[in-house]
Amino acid sequence: MKQVLLIFLVVASVAIAQDKDWWETANFYQIYPRSFKDSDSDGVGDLRGIISKLPYLKELGVTATWLSPILKSPQVDFGYDIQDFFNVDETFGTNEDLEEMFAEAKKLGIKIIMDFVPNHTSDKHEWFIKSVANDTDYSEYYVWHDGQPNPEGGRNLPPNNWQAVFATRAWTWNEQRQQYYLHQFAAGQPDLNYRNPKVVQEMKNVLTHWMIKGADGFRIDAINHLFEVADFRDEPLTGWTDDPNNYGYTHHHYTKDLDETYNMISQWRELINKFNEENPGSTRVLFTEAYANLTFTMKYYYDNEGKPRAHFPFNFLLIENLSEQSTAYDFKARIDEWFAALPAGATSNWVLGNHDKPRFGSRYGTERIDGMLMLLLLLPGVAVTYNGDEIGMLDYRYGISWEDTVDPQACNTNDPMNYVWASRDPERTPFQWDASPNAGFTTGNTTWLPVNDNYRTLNLAAQREDEDSFFKYYQRLSTLRTDKIFQNGDFKSHAFNDKVFSFKRTYQNETYVVLINFGSAPHTVKVNDMDVNFPEKSEVVVGGSRSCNNAGDILNTNAVTLKAYNAIVIKPYSSTAPGTASSVILSLILMIAGVFLSRF
Repeated sequence: MKQVLLIFLVVASVAIAQDKDWWETANFYQIYPRSFKDSDSDGVGDLRGIISKLPYLKELGVTATWLSPILKSPQVDFGYDIQDFFNVDETFGTNEDLEEMFAEAKKLGIKIIMDFVPNHTSDKHEWFIKSVANDTDYSEYYVWHDGQPNPEGGRNLPPNNWQAVFATRAWTWNEQRQQYYLHQFAAGQPDLNYRNPKVVQEMKNVLTHWMIKGADGFRIDAINHLFEVADFRDEPLTGWTDDPNNYGYTHHHYTKDLDETYNMISQWRELINKFNEENPGSTRVLFTEAYANLTFTMKYYYDNEGKPRAHFPFNFLLIENLSEQSTAYDFKARIDEWFAALPAGATSNWVLGNHDKPRFGSRYGTERIDGMLMLLLLLPGVAVTYNGDEIGMLDYRYGISWEDTVDPQACNTNDPMNYVWASRDPERTPFQWDASPNAGFTTGNTTWLPVNDNYRTLNLAAQREDEDSFFKYYQRLSTLRTDKIFQNGDFKSHAFNDKVFSFKRTYQNETYVVLINFGSAPHTVKVNDMDVNFPEKSEVVVGGSRSCNNAGDILNTNAVTLKAYNAIVIKPYSSTAPGTASSVILSLILMIAGVFLSRF
């Protein structure tokens, strides 16, 4: 009888806990190292600067941090042109600094995710130099082509009409080798040839090396560019522009989202799974970056036989498919569409910003920051925050002159009048730590990009002292997302009207409701219209930084008034002692088990 009861106790407890692997509910935080914290006064952020701020990540409630590239590079594309996959660039520090970061982060319970850039290398990489020289071992490491005959004589013409993302043709002539090489980004970033098994193995070696050193996983950059068709056929024209250098000049059916790309992800996942099996402990993870439609995105989860590929592909719908013009109905439709497409058993994720896109506070407006952070942190699955978004940092869109612009995507426009919206520099400005010179980012006199001039009032130090700040609000949401209701709860969305979006999270018969007013006027809603059964009174769990409601406030369930841009989380009001339903059930199970066990 004792054994039966113990089995019942264990099963019941597990059913209540439903513990997930660490990454499935993680709060990821992207650090752009050049702009996070400078430790040596040269105006560029570095690894020791990040190490000094690891306690801040813990304070923020971060599970894991993803580092944009830190490996040796000539910095043509600020680290995304890698010259050496096995050594840290001296701009950021040393390999020893990185290993110290792994160790210090582990002490704080924070995972470190590295950026894996597999599509290309720098043209300064040893492999490319040897490939240019037609070294037998490296001649096919990159994508080379003789080009098309030139009817006017002279050098052959490019092989086809393909463009690079950075507003140039995708082919550059190499005089030494007398061939064109492919680069889907800058000319200094030649594409690797993944139809060469040697290249495949080389990149697997890179992943294994850094896992051995202590990396907890990888974010895979620009993965959907990995393969292109082998016959190099022309892309169909879009008709959108007459500029053959413009990336919008053609469609990209033959240079993106090819099936071979997904197969490569499967190989990398097998490698990581094997490493996890041979090195038990914390699961190492793989997640992908691809700006692709929903069908292509979902293929990164599993192959046709149900075998796993990436742990998750980035979900960019809050960046690409919704905006300040979107209605509550739009939010409901897009979010529901994502969940409808999500494969069974897959983990969702939500991304509001990154180093390549305008900051969400600038895209949606500062007045909507509360609501957007609530979506990011309380929707089911993984949350990914770009450094600075937690304090509401904004783009420095018109503060960076043409002379100060360094982003190749902007510089390649060769347009001092209209470069502004092509540039990614405005979202990459230094982190605003405090109101001291250069926002506390550096003790030096200069910074690699100008600091946003709003730093004197918009900075972390000021927000630490303000209970109604974005930082404090983010902390409250970060804490709330660790509740089992948000870790394991079911999800259902609702739009009360075109301005008020809401959703409920339900677990173990307990429900929380999230209410977000995206509009500039107050709205009063009846909570039970969204298919919940709340009593007459509801209790505020978290109120936004703009909210007139504080945690513990009691509201009339039948008439909750949301002021302009207000965002709150509520639950049914109960005058009984605090305690979640799951904890009460578990207590009863333990009590009953104790009584029975004492009698046998």
